[in-house]
Amino acid sequence: MSKVRLLPESLANKIAAGEVVERPASVVKELIENSLDAKAQNLRVIVRAGGKQLIQVLDDGEGLSPDDALLAFERHATSKIIKAEDLTEITTLGFRGEALPSIAGVSRLTMETRTQDQPLGTSLEIAGTRILGVKEIARPQGTSVLVRDLFFNVPARKKFLRADSTELSHIVNILTQYALAYPENNIALTSSGRELFNFQSVVQLKERLFQVFGSDLLKQLVELKAELPLFPNQTQNKEGFVQEHIHLHAFVSSPDVHKLNRNSLYFFVNQRMVRDKMLIHALLEAYRRILPSGAFPVALLFIEIPYSEVDVNVHPSKTEVRFRKQSLIHDFLQESIRKALMNARFQTPFSVQPEKLKVNPRIPQSQPPHKVSNNFQKGLPELPLSSDSVKATPLENRLTSQSPDTPISSPLCATSGLIPREEQQTWDVNDIKMSNSRDIQPLGQIEESFIVASEKGSLLIIDQHVAHERILYEKILSERQNGKIETQGLLLPLIVELTPQQQIILDNISKELNSCGFEVEPFGHRTLAIKSVPADLTTADLKKLLGELLDGLDKETQKVSLERIKEKIAASIACHAAIKINTHLEYSKMTWLIDELLKTKYPTTCPHGRPIILRYNKTEILKAFKRI
Repeated sequence: MSKVRLLPESLANKIAAGEVVERPASVVKELIENSLDAKAQNLRVIVRAGGKQLIQVLDDGEGLSPDDALLAFERHATSKIIKAEDLTEITTLGFRGEALPSIAGVSRLTMETRTQDQPLGTSLEIAGTRILGVKEIARPQGTSVLVRDLFFNVPARKKFLRADSTELSHIVNILTQYALAYPENNIALTSSGRELFNFQSVVQLKERLFQVFGSDLLKQLVELKAELPLFPNQTQNKEGFVQEHIHLHAFVSSPDVHKLNRNSLYFFVNQRMVRDKMLIHALLEAYRRILPSGAFPVALLFIEIPYSEVDVNVHPSKTEVRFRKQSLIHDFLQESIRKALMNARFQTPFSVQPEKLKVNPRIPQSQPPHKVSNNFQKGLPELPLSSDSVKATPLENRLTSQSPDTPISSPLCATSGLIPREEQQTWDVNDIKMSNSRDIQPLGQIEESFIVASEKGSLLIIDQHVAHERILYEKILSERQNGKIETQGLLLPLIVELTPQQQIILDNISKELNSCGFEVEPFGHRTLAIKSVPADLTTADLKKLLGELLDGLDKETQKVSLERIKEKIAASIACHAAIKINTHLEYSKMTWLIDELLKTKYPTTCPHGRPIILRYNKTEILKAFKRI
């Protein structure tokens, strides 16, 4: 008996669907691309239960004739590719001819469509590739595709779908990107009867950015336009030759905008949203030595390039591309963005530090009789370090990684790795058990950012920001567990604009935010009013805190437990409420900080995993001075 056999068509269709239909957002993507290829001006998406129960995409595009409507559900049937040569110059978003049969193979699908020259439209109903009925109907020009019960006949796939809010978040992300790529289109999304957004057609791309991201972020972006000839050595307008160019239209953020992840990077090639390592590398290289390590910018890059110079036929999802002249494009993007950032001459906005206006009751304000100078280290020679001596981490690595005026509440504090782990000598946990605050004597500060102290013949260097962050973090978790979070009401509510993606994340964590001391409520469409905040926070960085929190939780809410979300919220609050660098501390404040740090459960590392204390014992110091 032969071991090789042909699969039944129904099974083959289900396997093929796995390449195209990963989740509800995949269905939305394929249907939206069909609508845009059909020259639709108005697109509306309706979903229920994150798209698991229902997805409907309606457009006013060209529509399909009765014969084409039936043929469109055959495998590899497409109106966008005729001959093999067409694959070298693909001008449409969709072209593989797999989307509709793949979607129909794992759902209950109804399509209604009509062309301009047809008096009646066509209604086609399919369930799992089986045609249930075809009939004529009266309807306007365009197409409506209704998808119900996704994966109803593939339970193994269905159980891997995430929560409704997570699946909805993916749909919002897809539609947001197409709204950015096609500002001339009207694009709307309704979820379970609630309209999440309705982006109306605009002329300027900047206007679309305002619709999606709001005015606050738009003010932090610089717009740039550039072009580069693809064949620079050939003569322009030479007979039989027309010079072709790469066109770049981009919006990139100022250096003081720090994101914790790459979720705010958008790349479009010929109005197709793409993921490409080369494009990401070129962008990050443009920001090298401008942004601190571990921080990411906000960037939207719109690239127009001759279709023959880019291959989009790389992956069934059509989001990966391959450029014919990768090095040329890489250098062009990097240099254009870098030049735009330099010409913009961004300056970090000055803001009055709230700590100078308001006394924090949690830090004693009394001064000792004799003030210890924080300039005690001036005039002392540097320790002559060698490979066999103390492995002290150069403090300038920390101080020069950001400008002197940048508060440490930037996303730097959410990253580890600025100081290599193998080069750190952090305080051993066991030593702590034997020490108490009376054994540690503060000596002063370095650059008003690090506390220098002595402890039984050892030298300690304490990062004041992350030390206070650890104290506040454990306090917040303890108060949260006991239901005794201290809050402070704002005299005037703080109004915050949200992106569609942030709105979905906020819906998921609003209950936990309230439990941590925030009082927030809707204030119009995609706008939030903050009425109360945790007592340790000031209002200065609230917008930034909330934005970083929502962006940072984008992936967290999809993958981790509620307990992890609680910890992340507490860590973000602690980070923004903690003492900043470049803050002078009196002797009593340094003593208080050390006392409180030693009371915490984990006084050696901050909530983000960074070391709090570097310790150098007497033997290591003697070796550095060549005494032994």
